[in-house]
Amino acid sequence: MPIYEYECRACEHKFEEWQKISEKPVRKCPECGKRKVKRLISSTSFKLKGSGWYVTDYARKNEGNAESDKKEASASSSTDTNAD
Repeated sequence: MPIYEYECRACEHKFEEWQKISEKPVRKCPECGKRKVKRLISSTSFKLKGSGWYVTDYARKNEGNAESDKKEASASSSTDTNAD
């Protein structure tokens, strides 16, 4: 269940709420009781750093294919020049 961060525009109180995605956003501030609450956009709890899944899973496969394509291209061009 996601944790949403809210801030009251009236008293500037910040708080978090565990809510289902399907639930309506909180509108009433638990501190002052006014209906001036807005949902904040905050950073996620995880970060993709380092070599990452893309580099380890996909990029090397693509690089390998690119290298084999280059080898095939150079091999076919060298056989074409030898035929003349």
